[in-house]
Formats: sequence, C-alpha cells, structure tokens
Amino acid sequence: MKLLLVVAVALIDPDGRVLVAERPAGKQLAGLWEFPGGKVEPGERPEACLIRELSEELGIAVEEACLAPLTFASHPYEEFHLLMPLYVCRRWSGFAEPLEGQRLAWVRPRDLRAYPMPPADAPLIPALIELVGPLAR
Repeated sequence: MKLLLVVAVALIDPDGRVLVAERPAGKQLAGLWEFPGGKVEPGERPEACLIRELSEELGIAVEEACLAPLTFASHPYEEFHLLMPLYVCRRWSGFAEPLEGQRLAWVRPRDLRAYPMPPADAPLIPALIELVGPLAR
C-alpha cells in the first residue's frame, strides 16, 4: 500500500480558537472540515510544505520557527495509508482568507467535533483540547 505524507497545522488565534477549512465541492471528501495543509512534495520538508500551502490556501506568511510539532495521524484509506504530522502555529503575518473557494471557521477545540472531519483529522482533536485547555475562552 502506498504511503502518503500530508502535513497539517492548527492555527491558534489569541482567543484559543483553531482554524478549520471545509473541503470545497468537487474535491475528494468535499464538505468535510480539515486543518489547513497539504501533500508534501518529493524532496520537500514538512515545514516548507506548510509554509507554501498556507501562503497558497490562506494568503498568510509563516516563519518555520513558529511551527511546532504537536502530534500525528496514521490512517489507512482504501487506496493509500495516510501519515499526517500536525503542527501548531500561534504567530503568522497577514489575515487568513479562503483563496481556494473553501469556507473557513475559527472554532474552539472543544467544539471541533461539531464539524464533520475526515477520519484522519478527528483523532487529532484531543491533543488540541489538551494544549489549549477544555475551557478556553
């Protein structure tokens, strides 16, 4: 089975909310909410991939030093096995906006389960709740 390396980030704002994006119509898993990120290209480091993807998808600039690994997901899909490190970022430049037709939502970690997510994303929620705190403002 092919191994697919995808990297994701939990952008956390000063109020302790996390940004999630809805996969647009026409894409695989359309309508599900996910953490921003994307496929790591051959020869690309995960941090460089996140910096590129956040610029392309959201129009924000992130410094590598602001990306901290938190946890990862390992999930078998029918055609491949997904390995997805999740980073945390609390500092970026610019205003996150949907540049690829996706909807965005800033959500408290304790409320993330109300957003239907791909099977690989949902298991990452407990680590975010623990990091930010279950009663974050």
